[in-house]
Amino acid sequence: MSTGPGEATPVVQRLRVRYAKRGRMRFTSHRDFQRVLERALRRAGLPVAYSGGFTPHPRISYVGAAPTGAASEAEYLELGLAARIDPRMAARALDAALPEGFAVLDVVEARGGDLASRIDASWWQLHLGGVDEAEVRSAVSAFLAAEAIPVERLMKDGRRQIDVRPPVQQLTVTPDRRIHNDCVILDLVVRHVTPTVRPDDVMAGLRQVAGFAPPMPPLATRMAQGHLEETGRLADPLAPDREHPEREHSADDRWRLTTVEGSSPSSV
Repeated sequence: MSTGPGEATPVVQRLRVRYAKRGRMRFTSHRDFQRVLERALRRAGLPVAYSGGFTPHPRISYVGAAPTGAASEAEYLELGLAARIDPRMAARALDAALPEGFAVLDVVEARGGDLASRIDASWWQLHLGGVDEAEVRSAVSAFLAAEAIPVERLMKDGRRQIDVRPPVQQLTVTPDRRIHNDCVILDLVVRHVTPTVRPDDVMAGLRQVAGFAPPMPPLATRMAQGHLEETGRLADPLAPDREHPEREHSADDRWRLTTVEGSSPSSV
């Protein structure tokens, strides 16, 4: 029996996957999702390529995972495969193998370029309950008027102060009459910086500049990721990999090229 390191599996195809994290699965950490995904890939029978060495790893790369506790409709990863497969077949097999709460929304074959370089911003929706709309609008106005908003975050190396104002490109308020009159939605567009500014950092900033603190934590959902264009539009990061990227978008495809309501950074 050989005791030496194994050889790496050649990658003959790369698939780019957009998936959702919903319901209770929003509390799944990124590390936990990695384990779930690797089991699902085995159940789905996808020919995943592996690295070499004593502890081979599947050829999977992730782009900007959402923080634990946040839902998402726009998470991305790339799979390296040892054999070619129809992306549609891969999507069906992987979606069926994942537990409820994770959903494969799109799979395309990589046609060159770096996926991470196409993603520099996120659109989040924060659902706030039990709040006064006028108070929220006042807090958002104060946030957008500030030049700097330093907040503290606990990190691995201790507490660190970060300025949450510069990365926030858009922050708008919309009443959510579907649920109750005291519910609003905050649409947040934030550029990806290091360290990442998360929705809870923005809520901490609202509390700092205006003393705004909702009675319950907001439900944060990442609606889209992509390149933030000057128009305020988030471009679909998978569009360059599609065979027909110019096709018409249906109502179900609107996430792919989204203009957030209120494109001006000062819009409330």
